[in-house]
Amino acid sequence: MIDIIPNWHPFFVHFAIALLLIATSFHIVAALSSKSAVYYQFENVANWNLWVGAVFALITAIAGWFAFNSVEHDTPSHLAMIDHRNWALGTTILFLILAIWSFKRSRKAIAIDWLITAPLIIASALLGITGWKGAELVYRHGLGVMSLPKTGAHDHAGHEHGAEDHAHGEQDIVVPTPEDAGKEADQEVGEKSSLHDQDVERQQDETNSTNNGKAANTDSKPSDHPHDHGDHTH
Repeated sequence: MIDIIPNWHPFFVHFAIALLLIATSFHIVAALSSKSAVYYQFENVANWNLWVGAVFALITAIAGWFAFNSVEHDTPSHLAMIDHRNWALGTTILFLILAIWSFKRSRKAIAIDWLITAPLIIASALLGITGWKGAELVYRHGLGVMSLPKTGAHDHAGHEHGAEDHAHGEQDIVVPTPEDAGKEADQEVGEKSSLHDQDVERQQDETNSTNNGKAANTDSKPSDHPHDHGDHTH
């Protein structure tokens, strides 16, 4: 048998919820348009979604029972599981009763009216509460979750997901914070200032070297003082 992690309950529950909510919606539409030319189309959609949805609800409840007895949990989550189980059993039984009643009414050609639509609305409200409590088991208590992402090192504030999106979990991605950006800017300014100082020192060294060379050339030339002929006679 194919094994789904953690169990089959999450697989079936979406079908049950979607079909039963669609069934209730089309029952409302059919009850409001009983004299419409397309009433029978609404009636067929409403009935078939209710019947198929009730079957999926039963399968989901069975899968949920196995999950209830197999998923690892602690005391707080166990209490939440019991609460969800009780709501699920009551909601499933109510939808099964309504589905059987709907099937019998359809065999007797009884049109959809508010007598069956009103209980379906109540059952759908119970279904929403049951689904909420089931989501709480996963997102609040972490049941059925094999691993949790390391969210402390990942920040979505500094980037957007686009066409060149990154793969979560494949590699660590460090997003610079405003403080890091400020440090990098200061470091860049410091590097530019250091390069400027080095250029200034190099130009001063070249200037000093040139001046020293000129001074050496001046000392090596013969004296240009006027020659006095008064001390000797030609």
